[in-house]
Amino acid sequence: MSRRRHPWLTFVLGALAIAVGCWIAFRAPPPPPAAPDRGSGGRERFHVVDVHVHLAPDGVERLGRLMQRWQFDHVVNLSGGLPGRGLPEQLAAARASGGRVTVFTTLSFNDVRFPDYGARMAQSLRRAHAMGARGLKISKLLGLGLPAPDGRLLPVDDPGLDPVFEAAAELGLPVSIHSGDPRAFWLPIDEKNERKDELEAHPGWSQHGQEVPSFDQILEQLERRVARHPKTTFISVHFGNCAEDPERVAKWLRKYPNLYVDTAARVPELGRHPPEKMRAFFVEFQDRVLYGSDLGVSAEPEPLFLGSEGKEPAGAKDEERFFTATRRYFETTERDFDHPTPIQGKWRISGVGLPPEVLRKIYGDNARRLIKLDVK
Repeated sequence: MSRRRHPWLTFVLGALAIAVGCWIAFRAPPPPPAAPDRGSGGRERFHVVDVHVHLAPDGVERLGRLMQRWQFDHVVNLSGGLPGRGLPEQLAAARASGGRVTVFTTLSFNDVRFPDYGARMAQSLRRAHAMGARGLKISKLLGLGLPAPDGRLLPVDDPGLDPVFEAAAELGLPVSIHSGDPRAFWLPIDEKNERKDELEAHPGWSQHGQEVPSFDQILEQLERRVARHPKTTFISVHFGNCAEDPERVAKWLRKYPNLYVDTAARVPELGRHPPEKMRAFFVEFQDRVLYGSDLGVSAEPEPLFLGSEGKEPAGAKDEERFFTATRRYFETTERDFDHPTPIQGKWRISGVGLPPEVLRKIYGDNARRLIKLDVK
C-alpha cells in the first residue's frame, strides 16, 4: 500500500535539500596564505568582490558554483526588489549563501502618482534597510523611461526625489545608479553602428528617434544629482555610462569625492583606449573604482547573462571568455586580444597590467570599505 507524504514533510525535505546544496556550493574558501596565492603562471590570484550582479532567488546555488569556479569571495545583488515585493525572497537567498551575498533594494516608481512620492520612496528605503538591505539600486528608467504625472519623463535630478537620496545618506546606504547607456544606443541601427548586433538583438535598448534626453543630457542630470547630495555615496554603474570618455569620468571623480564607478559590462569599451592612459586612470583613482561584472544568474536551464546577451544563449565557452578576458585586461599587459562580450562590438582590446596593490583595491578592498562588507 502506498504511503501518502504529508505536505509539511515535503516542504521540510525540499528546504533541507536547498540548504544542503547551498552549503556545498558556498562552502567558505580556505584562508588566504601568508604569501600571495599564485597560479601556474606565477601571477598572484586575486579573490574578487563583484558589486554588480543580478541574482534570481532560485539561482543562488548556481551562483555559489560560479563563485567557487571564478574566485569570487562576495557579490552584491542589485535586483533586491521591494519590502513588499521581492526583497524578502532575495534576503532569504542571501542568507542561504552563508553571508556571501549582499542585497540592494530598489524603488517603486509607481509612487510618482502621489504628491509626496519622494517621501514615500524614502520610507520604503528605511523599511528595506531595517529588513537587511545594504544599498539602493536605481535603474535607467529614471531619466529614460519613467513618466511623471504630467507626462514628461522624470529626470535623474528631479527635486521630488531628494528625500530618497537624503535618506540614503542618513542610513549610510550607497546608491548604485544607472543613468544613460552607451553613446551608440542613440545612433541609427545600421552598418555604421558598432553595436548593431547588440541593438538588433535588443531593439528596445535603442534610444534613436525616441523622445528622450540625449546622451550628454542624461549625464548632466546625473552630475547635478551627485553634486546636490555630497553626503550620499554614489556608485555610478557601467563606468558612469561614459566609458567612451574616461577623461570626463576623471573630471567627475576629481570634483565629487562622494562618487565612485564600477566596471560592469564596460571592459570591452575601456580596453579600446590606450592601455597606458587607462593604467594611469586606474592608478589615480584606485580608491574610487569597484569591480563589477553585470552577471545575471537564474536557476538552470536559464542561460547566464554575461554583461549582455545575443540571440543565442550563452554557453560554457562564453562564460570562460567573459571571466578570463576580464581578468586578462586588468592583470596583464597583453595586447590585441578578444574582449569579454563579443556582441558589444568586433574590436579587440589590450591589458593595463595593474600593480597588485591597485588590483586588491579595485577587486575588493574598495567594496569592503564602501558597503561595509565583513569579508576578508
